[in-house]
Amino acid sequence: MHLQQIARCVTVAGALLLCACQPEKPAPPRLDGGNPQQGKRLLAQYQCGSCHRIPDVESARGLAGPSLERFALRSYVAGRWSNRHDWLVRWITSPQSMDPGSFMPNMGVSADDARHMAAYLYTLK
Repeated sequence: MHLQQIARCVTVAGALLLCACQPEKPAPPRLDGGNPQQGKRLLAQYQCGSCHRIPDVESARGLAGPSLERFALRSYVAGRWSNRHDWLVRWITSPQSMDPGSFMPNMGVSADDARHMAAYLYTLK
């Protein structure tokens, strides 16, 4: 092998090694059904925006609860449970069952509606 070829191989190998060391972006949560557009409508219908700031949801400019911007990139639901679809659906349908001291009210959201709402929240990256 010529010296130039060896130098190119070392350069390529080094670049590949550096790429392998970069931290991975978090994988998006797995979805178990749900229609994001319907979820967006439901977030407005249940007036989630009176407490939360939610991108592209009409009148969702609340400041009492955390902003839901970039929700899909979060590691946790409500700061405590892994950001998984099943935990999020449970949190939306019955927050008090997960954290009795939470200020998040039980809004009477069905599991089906919560799946749609979660599907929309997981589009927020």
